[in-house]
Amino acid sequence: MERLHARPALAALVLGLLSAAALPPLHVLPVLWLSLPGLLALLNRAAGWRGVAWVAFCFGLGHHIAGLYWITEAILIEAGTFWWLVPLGVPMLAAVLALFIVAPCLLARQAPEIGRGWVLAGLWVAFDIARQFVLSGFPWNPLGSVWAMPGLAGDVMLQPAAVMGVHGLSLLTLLTGFAPLAGRRGMIAACTLLVVWAGWGALRLGPNPAPSTPLTVVLVQGNIAQEGKWERERALRNFKRFLDLTRAGVDTAGNGKTLVVWPETASPFLIDRDADARAAVAEAAGGAAFIGTIRFDAANRPYNSLVAVDGPGPVAATYDKWHLVPFGEYQPGWFPLPIAFVSGDGFGRGTGPQTWRLPGIPAVGPLICYEAIFPAEGVAADRPEWLVNVTNDAWFGNSTGPRQHLAAARLRAVEEGLPLMRVANTGISAGFDGYGRELGRIGMNQAGSIALPLPGALAPTVASRFGLWLPGALALLCIAGGLIIGRQRNTGSFSRH
Repeated sequence: MERLHARPALAALVLGLLSAAALPPLHVLPVLWLSLPGLLALLNRAAGWRGVAWVAFCFGLGHHIAGLYWITEAILIEAGTFWWLVPLGVPMLAAVLALFIVAPCLLARQAPEIGRGWVLAGLWVAFDIARQFVLSGFPWNPLGSVWAMPGLAGDVMLQPAAVMGVHGLSLLTLLTGFAPLAGRRGMIAACTLLVVWAGWGALRLGPNPAPSTPLTVVLVQGNIAQEGKWERERALRNFKRFLDLTRAGVDTAGNGKTLVVWPETASPFLIDRDADARAAVAEAAGGAAFIGTIRFDAANRPYNSLVAVDGPGPVAATYDKWHLVPFGEYQPGWFPLPIAFVSGDGFGRGTGPQTWRLPGIPAVGPLICYEAIFPAEGVAADRPEWLVNVTNDAWFGNSTGPRQHLAAARLRAVEEGLPLMRVANTGISAGFDGYGRELGRIGMNQAGSIALPLPGALAPTVASRFGLWLPGALALLCIAGGLIIGRQRNTGSFSRH
């Protein structure tokens, strides 16, 4: 029977924790030149498949616990009911996600040691793509997101996402991260890749085209705490705060067409049914507004929705969230334990991505909260000219969660070549152009509004045309390349070359 040794497991756990420092918002990228080669070295020395699985699991556990600790903030809001989940929730989720690291490590161990880094990089990305779909999908914090640094550095380094998406960025990140194991030549190759990468990214950045219809988007961040949000007296105060912030934002927008955007579930009223509430919003906005709200269908099933209003008349458009959060918005049927985390059947599921074509507003694709973390899934075939993402990050406190969520939204803008306006209930509200350059923001835990002129859409990107197929194909090529290298040089070790 193979023995599972504590020392390599502890080392893997520490390396996994360390690797999370490269993720948003820290972006300590040099840690990847220690953590990733360290993982591969531990895998090479592990005894048998159980040893490999144990090392990989401990690395993945540490990586995801550090990257997802902020989920505990949401549990604490409901601590009276789910107090028992406080010490268990994040470790259990991290343990499940760690399996998507265990599987590629086990398969890569079957490859020759020379070329194993290439094989592991390709398999890692293939399983990251699978993570987008298995058990409802949770593609949070792909390694490619480490390049979403603030400012010009991030603008430049994110540009390959327009070709190969964030999963392609993850592949490049893994290949450069494993470079120290190849010695001096590996580091020279990695540094050369980074220089070429940065140069191409800088050259790609250019001016924004004009939108088909000039529009100023007013983002309104209410900074509303989640606790007690739906109590009647507090809800009325919150609604008035949003109205006041809307008026202030519209005043700064100047002349021309404006569109006001409120975040996810901002309205305490059922906007689609309440003409008085629609009239109050239209009066404050001076015209059109997109409002995050709950709505109910004829069977009294709730939906997490975004509606377009332009006066007290019927809503002009309705979008229902379709990528629902498991355990937060619905109870997954695949969950094996008889524990109900949501009441009834939870929220209804929308029909999928939409493009709204409304008078005086460039065609827009709505995204609600969690939907912004899914590459190549949020844009309808009828390509819009921009994206709007409404969210409520009040659940996650002043943690890394809202900042990681913002980085994901920025990546969607680059992948699709579309401007993206993001407004949070509390968190970070910001606008990005189709290159991922920030247009302006309202900071963490601030109430306010900001008026941002909408840039035009870029031409359809390679990533927007091919979606997940291109990074998937690149991952397979990487696996094949590693196997070919290993067969041609099946003597010696990876670390000697």
